[in-house]
Amino acid sequence: MVVLQVHFLLIPFLMSIMGAAQYVMQDAALLSYIDQRFLSLEKRLEKCNQDMLEYVDEFRDFSKTVLSRLAGLDTDKAEVKSEVENLLLRIDHAQRDIDYFRSVTDSNACVEVHEDLVKQQLLEEAEEKKRLKLMLNASCDHMLAGIRSLKVVKKTGGKHGSWMKDPGKKHTKIYLLSGSVNNVILEFANIMTFMENNHTLKARTVPLPLPWEGTGHVIYQGFLFYHRYGSLNEIIKFNIQRRNVVDQMLLPGAGRIPAYQLSPQTKIDLAVDEQGLWALHAEPETGENIVVTKINHVTMAVEHSWDTPCSSKDAEAAFMACNTLHVVYNSPSGGTSRIQCIYDVLDALNTYMNPGLHFPKRQGSHSTVHYNPKEKQLFAWGDGSQIIYKLHTEQK
Repeated sequence: MVVLQVHFLLIPFLMSIMGAAQYVMQDAALLSYIDQRFLSLEKRLEKCNQDMLEYVDEFRDFSKTVLSRLAGLDTDKAEVKSEVENLLLRIDHAQRDIDYFRSVTDSNACVEVHEDLVKQQLLEEAEEKKRLKLMLNASCDHMLAGIRSLKVVKKTGGKHGSWMKDPGKKHTKIYLLSGSVNNVILEFANIMTFMENNHTLKARTVPLPLPWEGTGHVIYQGFLFYHRYGSLNEIIKFNIQRRNVVDQMLLPGAGRIPAYQLSPQTKIDLAVDEQGLWALHAEPETGENIVVTKINHVTMAVEHSWDTPCSSKDAEAAFMACNTLHVVYNSPSGGTSRIQCIYDVLDALNTYMNPGLHFPKRQGSHSTVHYNPKEKQLFAWGDGSQIIYKLHTEQK
């Protein structure tokens, strides 16, 4: 009985600690935002002060020139002498005013200018956020709350690879892309055909004119999007049915370092969610943190990019779901995969570090983890096995 009483007392205590931790993370994000704002204001005030000092120096130089020229005039003439005295008096008054302005570094004029700049910047940010919400269709109102179970569909061998369905099509076809460098897609009529022992004999083979690199490719609306082997940051759009390249693009800043430290074969990881096509990569300039880029899958143009606080170090994979980045971490030797960073691109304050989401009942590592927005499941490749994870979601 005593043990039960202690148990019931601990439950609200632990829940209060978890709630407090969440508020602490939100407060930290808010403090970071305020700190950046003050830094911007301080830089602008410094610029205003520097401009004032330049005006002071210019005026003093002009005063010296005027005084030197006035000294050469014939001051014995009464009319000239009167004008000289008047000019000297005006110069003295102006000099006092200049000295006063120099002593006041935060002049009202500067403050008014900076207040206008801040208002303008806040207005522009509000407009940009409104534009992004319209672009991304902010109807996504659910968030990942847990990973319920897993199903090992098949084990084809090979440490690296990816498999998927096309969430933009109604058909049930399965696509298998084996290896981190290859140029052949295997297409299966359905998952039952894929699970058969002689599955490769029943697969439709689709060769690519240009090989892929890594395992970060996706199939969406009948097209394969992938990082071209041998290029720094070129993304290819390939029509699977017609078997031809229809478009390509360069992803700025990508390709210099792996997207995830524990999956060095993948420099660019493409993803699909309810809003369409995304690209994930890391950059040295961001401290090797992950950068999220929204791509228009029709025009192959960058629509927007976000620098996230999610580190690529000790990361093995990531996926997008409902406008939100979920980064999967592990140990270098392989262990229990876990989601340790969640970043909502529409609300930077909704960033969660160590949310406590673990992949169930499995030890090892993942080569890829891709979200299927149609089935609300994760299609993963782990140590040669093709795995499906079922998700538990809640309202935001």
